[in-house]
Amino acid sequence: MQKVYFDHAATSFPKPPEVVSAMVAYMERVGSNVGRGGYASAYEAAGTVLAARERLCALLGGPDPRNVIFTLNVTEALNMILKGFLRPGDHVLVSAVEHNAVMRPLVQLSQTGVAFDRIPCDGEGALCLDALDGLVRPSTRAVVLTHASNVAGTIQPVAQVGAFCRAHGLRFIVDCAQTAGMEPVDMGSMGIDALAFTGHKGLLGPQGTGGFLVTDAFEKELDPLISGGTGSFSHLETVPALLPDRFEAGTLNLPGIYGLHAALGFLEKTGIDVIRARERALTARFLAAVAEDGRIRVAGPRTAEGRTAVVSLDFPGRDNAEIAFRLDSEYGVMTRCGLHCAPNAHRTLGTYPQGTVRFSFGYGNTEEEIDYASDAIGRILNG
Repeated sequence: MQKVYFDHAATSFPKPPEVVSAMVAYMERVGSNVGRGGYASAYEAAGTVLAARERLCALLGGPDPRNVIFTLNVTEALNMILKGFLRPGDHVLVSAVEHNAVMRPLVQLSQTGVAFDRIPCDGEGALCLDALDGLVRPSTRAVVLTHASNVAGTIQPVAQVGAFCRAHGLRFIVDCAQTAGMEPVDMGSMGIDALAFTGHKGLLGPQGTGGFLVTDAFEKELDPLISGGTGSFSHLETVPALLPDRFEAGTLNLPGIYGLHAALGFLEKTGIDVIRARERALTARFLAAVAEDGRIRVAGPRTAEGRTAVVSLDFPGRDNAEIAFRLDSEYGVMTRCGLHCAPNAHRTLGTYPQGTVRFSFGYGNTEEEIDYASDAIGRILNG
């Protein structure tokens, strides 16, 4: 049976071969920690970590490589930002389509006196910019926004929200888990104070890698969520003041960062414009095949413009889970069914509680695979 992987929004696969080679090379040849050894292999590891910071800073428009903080994933990064910044009595605004990586920390914080309001989105998941002004309170400190929905693929107007935040003296925190490596992201021009990313999706790196970029001004307002050894200022029992050490206690995932560094090299060589164009063409081809079928509902934009390569389908009158199961078991088409850790996004899109079958495409997918999957959907619906 043919196998077709359409779950890149969860994690990209397969990884570029150089990612695997870099991780194996670290494990077999380097193996040393960073900041803990005064020998050549430790210095080599430190150089690769710095080079990865430099590549991320350039790709995402950060202020300085030292402002790139590594974590295990975007969820840890968002927890560090939100829980390090917000205090009882504070108020924040979030979109109505946020992932639980944002919502669960905020709901936790709401139990300690932090309040939040959801900025409404339309039926395709697009932010209602006109609603922002009326939601700001004297206690509002920040807007938290996903760059693109992991359910509908809808790309949000980040630059406009950044301008709004500047005009109102608010901090702007952006989750680019679904866009880094696939869509243009520029922290400086978009007015972003903290930008959280993950390494294993569009950046094409391994799981267990992620982090955030932060401005010099905003990092002074964050308390480190985790503290411990950094290999620097070891004569002190206080947290180092310099970046990135202030937020990077403990041993980094060095095999993962080696892999991520190699993945970033692949992105530089290939070009995200090339990647975006290919993924958009695949998305357009898929939408053309399914959008006019009256038995299928597309959750989100019905064209490839203004969206990532994520297409969620609802099959009214059918069991979405059964559709996903049959796609895999009978045709080898791998998707993700359910609520995608974003229940309010599905409420906004009108697909709660049944969820959707999510197809998410990557640079390595082909037109033949798109046609094969759309044909499989038709066969299942006609069967």
